[in-house]
Amino acid sequence: MSAHHEVGGALPPHAETATLEGKNKVLGFWLFLGGECVLFGTLFASFIALRNQVPDGPTGQEIFQLGTVALSTFILLTSSLTSVFATMALHRGQLGKLLSWMGVTVLLGLCFLGLEIYEFTEYVHEGHVFSKSAFATSFYTLVGFHGAHVAFGVLWITLLIISSFKKGLTVVTAPKFYVAGLYWHFIDVVWVFIFTVVYLMGKVGP
Repeated sequence: MSAHHEVGGALPPHAETATLEGKNKVLGFWLFLGGECVLFGTLFASFIALRNQVPDGPTGQEIFQLGTVALSTFILLTSSLTSVFATMALHRGQLGKLLSWMGVTVLLGLCFLGLEIYEFTEYVHEGHVFSKSAFATSFYTLVGFHGAHVAFGVLWITLLIISSFKKGLTVVTAPKFYVAGLYWHFIDVVWVFIFTVVYLMGKVGP
């Protein structure tokens, strides 16, 4: 790895928007996130409308495992912090630290997905399958859609890490890391709403 990639100050300040292409990427990604907010908002509205439609059980109160979900939440919020550290390294032009923190973010994302798969498996064993009720369908659609976003984020960041070994950290690659960090923060924020609306409200009951 060449030295100039590792030395802070080798890149211009806020390298992710130092070029017109970089600015357009960041702006375009914000517009994309706006569309994602509308999509998730629709899924949340559907879940809230259907969450009490459980003709013959099980209900959220009966099956939700708040211990597992709380651990998942802690892991994902920690990954948001590591992604902040990665962005700080990006602004300093420190490729090694950027990749290290992004790598930790990916590992935490994989841990989150592993816990979600375990959680879903337990629910299925208790009869909470996708077609069991309107509540079950809306639950798996919302939470599963978020999980798919996490999986996509893990794959995206992994590919960025791999490509950076060849391309390094430049005004061309910096925007890619930056928008990946924005995306990761977005799915973390969505999970906070899921934890509150789906799990906490579901455990408390109607």
